[in-house]
Amino acid sequence: MSGRPSDVRDAADVPRWHEEAEVVVVGLGAAGSSAAIEAAATGADVLVLECASGGGGTSATSHGQLYLGGGTSIQKACGFEDSPEEMFKYLVASCGPGPDEEKIRLFCEHSVEHFNWLVGKGVPFKESYFAEGTDPMTDDCLSYTGNELAHPWCEIARPAPRGHTVRQQGPSGGVLMQQLLGAVPDAGARVLPDTHCETLVVDRERAVVGVVVRTLGEERFVRAVRGVVLTTGGFIQNSEMVARYAPLLLQCTPVGCDTDDGSGIRMGVGAGADAIRMEAGLVVLPFVSPVGLRRGVLVNRQGLRFVNEDVYQARAGELAVYGQGDDVFLIVDDTIFERTDLPSVVAAVGADVAELEAELEIPYGSLQATIRRYNEDAERGEDLLFHKAPEYLTPLANPPYAALGCGESERCTTFSLGGLHTRPSGEVLTPDGREIAGLYAAGATASGLAAQGYNSGISLSDATFFGRQAGAQAAR
Repeated sequence: MSGRPSDVRDAADVPRWHEEAEVVVVGLGAAGSSAAIEAAATGADVLVLECASGGGGTSATSHGQLYLGGGTSIQKACGFEDSPEEMFKYLVASCGPGPDEEKIRLFCEHSVEHFNWLVGKGVPFKESYFAEGTDPMTDDCLSYTGNELAHPWCEIARPAPRGHTVRQQGPSGGVLMQQLLGAVPDAGARVLPDTHCETLVVDRERAVVGVVVRTLGEERFVRAVRGVVLTTGGFIQNSEMVARYAPLLLQCTPVGCDTDDGSGIRMGVGAGADAIRMEAGLVVLPFVSPVGLRRGVLVNRQGLRFVNEDVYQARAGELAVYGQGDDVFLIVDDTIFERTDLPSVVAAVGADVAELEAELEIPYGSLQATIRRYNEDAERGEDLLFHKAPEYLTPLANPPYAALGCGESERCTTFSLGGLHTRPSGEVLTPDGREIAGLYAAGATASGLAAQGYNSGISLSDATFFGRQAGAQAAR
């Protein structure tokens, strides 16, 4: 599987157009279906090209959680106050460094409207709040899914839960996609399955005017009168691209379907597009299920703390993989220890901290000093080093002690966040900031709300919201 840009084809060399539509959408996941629905709603003739036999992609296998806020009906029903401005302040602080503030502003200002759009498409949500974690395995809806309650974000913006999980017992991405996929033909868009898109077609002015596809082994040409919208997903399943752009992510287990191979990004780059934030990725460090384990202490190979343990697991994962060499342990005592349903293992056990330190081969005295300082702060009720919330600040004073190994590569999961540089309305940009006529992108094919920092639910919200923007803009 190549990681190199896809060469474009010249329209003058196209022998004939086998298919034609005003808007051609490449990929039928959350972003592609949303783009197709919105483009068709303008009255445009829309054709969707999908390489698999049916749509859904990675979105269909997800937890079905969307990050939405600003005062949705679910938030109000559950008694939580929120506003677009508080949501904006939080996302700018948590989605960086250097997030696209114009995209975040548009998303926050229209988040309630987008929630209502999803409901209008038949996506079900229960008016209930889940307080026990970030990903409800019940049919509950609302939960905290990021760092809203943790330092320093809780001082930057008023906390509010914004994770809206589609109603179903357990993972519900399939329910979300069932409703969106059903809305595509209802809107009037056509779908061509089992159609693999290989490259873009450009005219003499380098405007994108079509797509070269392969179906049943035959090369065919599809003309796009107004524009092509690339929504093929990210590149985490393309090891050559990961090695080139984000080698640290090779340590982790990739999350995504086989079609997350970067094909849309490579097609865009071949047409002159700029690909940005290609080193960025979500990394989940599995250590907070059950949530009581947040009372433990995360340390690196040197026995030192590096984060407040009440942060969202992707923040801890990001700091671990990018800063600690992906080798971290959660230290617990007999009071805190619980069997976890996440893939952590007991790396060492000790009758006291010194014995645990020796078992882990941490430099002598380092872990002992860390736990001594932590216990002193916990006794005072204030974490002076990392400002962990008081409800999780408990002295580790009841032996035996254990170290849960939660940073080894096979237990950290990841997917890519970088992609094509786009305007909020979906137009794809060149490295010098010019629009490529006729080319749009959304979802994981584009660099979206999360420049590096992540909150659960951002991907599906980004895909559906900016898929709609790109589809509507291409249709215009």
